[in-house]
Amino acid sequence: MDARTPPALAGKTERRSFRRPPLRPIVGFWHRWIGLVMAGFLFISGVTGAVISWDHELDDVLNPHLMHARAEGPAKVPLELAEMIEARDPRVQVTFVPLAPEPGEAYAFGVSPKQNPATGKLFSPGYNQVFIDPATGEELGRREWGAAWPVTRENFVSFLYVLHYSLHLPALWGVDRWGVWLMGVIAVLWTIDCFAGAYLTLPSRASAKSGKSFWSRWKPAWQIKTKASAYRINFDVHRAFSLWLWGVLFTVAFTAFSLNLYTEVFYPALSKVSKTTPGPFELRTPAPLDQPIIAKKTYAEVIETAKAEARRRGWTDPVGGAFYAPGYGIYGVTFHQPGGDHGAAGVGTPYLYYDGATGLPAGERLPWVGTAADIFVQAQFPLHSGRILGLPGRILISLTGIVVAALSVTGVVIWWKKRKARVARTGRGTIARPPSAHR
Repeated sequence: MDARTPPALAGKTERRSFRRPPLRPIVGFWHRWIGLVMAGFLFISGVTGAVISWDHELDDVLNPHLMHARAEGPAKVPLELAEMIEARDPRVQVTFVPLAPEPGEAYAFGVSPKQNPATGKLFSPGYNQVFIDPATGEELGRREWGAAWPVTRENFVSFLYVLHYSLHLPALWGVDRWGVWLMGVIAVLWTIDCFAGAYLTLPSRASAKSGKSFWSRWKPAWQIKTKASAYRINFDVHRAFSLWLWGVLFTVAFTAFSLNLYTEVFYPALSKVSKTTPGPFELRTPAPLDQPIIAKKTYAEVIETAKAEARRRGWTDPVGGAFYAPGYGIYGVTFHQPGGDHGAAGVGTPYLYYDGATGLPAGERLPWVGTAADIFVQAQFPLHSGRILGLPGRILISLTGIVVAALSVTGVVIWWKKRKARVARTGRGTIARPPSAHR
């Protein structure tokens, strides 16, 4: 405080010097620059998300030679076909057996490489899916689901799927999750920015002096002035779409974080604040990539055990499929009607898990059963994909993906226009200043 300040004003001056800075400029700064950081990532994520909401349908259209059965007749036993696949190529083991295919559809088996005893490393078969005609047992084709390159008709949908959540970033220093982590961090920023963007749409305190109600002052933020300038329409689209779909955008952002950073952040944090029931994959440490765990129990043994347990529980749905996770030594058996693994609403199908060495129960996943935290965990992917609401949810998520891409573009346009105006004002101010102003 200056010595010449009158005593009567001293207290007011001190209070003014400690006044908190306005929140709106700080939030605006965050929204502007974090939005620019996220724009490219969210554009890719939005466009790919809009497409992969229809992954099964697109695969059917693009790859009928793989997806559709060619012959009619009774289906062969899937476990026998799995043995045939392994006999044709000893480098692979079957890791997924489809047991309830849709009528007219081919069997889609999942495979993974075995360890090469000569090198101690995994074989590189160049494919992880095999398609079999149910009636004849004929192999219809193979493909590498999620391959980054080359992009072909056969792997186009899965290429977009992996691009959506990991950008296909390569492995470095033995870690292949850099892309997953990066998109997880972007999701965290996006989740926070949902609140920043919503705050900036609220009417300012200065507008309260007009005497209008809060809603009257906030209402323009929900509207698009179609007869305004191109820039104003762009701004209105960015603001109004964000408000109309705020709840969906927040849900997609949060679930993107929970799915990408599930093991590293989400599940450990949730377990600290709520009661969770850890499954077999949370309780076990995965084996090294080049040292898959060899199962001692067969698919047939585990499936029969699971069927007996399902009958004991009174389940009526048939066995839909079975998988083996070599990294954990765990079998999983799911129960659903044909097509129920991807077309039904809810939080997924029930699973019974078994130890690959002993065949003993290793856990279960029952839809809508467990603690509140358990159900919250179950709902993350169904919420993110819209499948929790069935077909309407998938339509909503597909449209949301387009909106996310549009918000990314309109946000960059708003920043660019404001920057140009700011640079122009600065230039005019510099020219208008007298020479003494620069001293």
